[in-house]
Amino acid sequence: MKSLKLKHIAVLCFLFLAPVFFFNEVGAQPLIPPEGAKPIKPGTNAPVIKHTFAVEKGHYGYIWKIYLEAEDPDGDMLRIASVVSQIGYGHYPTDWIYLKSPYQKHFKGYIQWNTFSSRTHLLREWTQIKLAVSVFDKAGNESNVVIFPFEFVSGGKGLYSYQLPPPFDQGNLPRIGNIHIDLFEPTLMGNGNARDD
Repeated sequence: MKSLKLKHIAVLCFLFLAPVFFFNEVGAQPLIPPEGAKPIKPGTNAPVIKHTFAVEKGHYGYIWKIYLEAEDPDGDMLRIASVVSQIGYGHYPTDWIYLKSPYQKHFKGYIQWNTFSSRTHLLREWTQIKLAVSVFDKAGNESNVVIFPFEFVSGGKGLYSYQLPPPFDQGNLPRIGNIHIDLFEPTLMGNGNARDD
């Protein structure tokens, strides 16, 4: 009796899963998009971030340059999304950089974040953050998401002396825009030391 029930379950599982395997094998779009991603709108293409580079350490107030190369076959890239997550605090609201017309089909340059915050005068040593960057087009399609880890350290000579890898080693790269995110020091929240402008 038990083996009969197991056979029924196996048959039902096969009938349920067979279409999924079949459609994926013949090249159809996955039935469920990757977690967090939206399906690409029909007749459009999503932007693609092709190359990236950023240093991973700097002092509080460091001028952090995040180098990006992206392209969109449709030529309608609209804005760059930057989302910061911080251990002990969580996620900050998305910061948007709107792209000017020369950068809507292809761009190679950097976005800049002056990490000194107007909300706190102190950020603890070894504070770790992650910056997630993606590009959206006018149709609402999102590119691949690139994660940049960063750790705040004191001192450290030569933090601005680094060798850019290809394709960013050609010099005279434009600044595409600025990130405007004010960090909090979680241990100071609620005691009057962190300003809430």
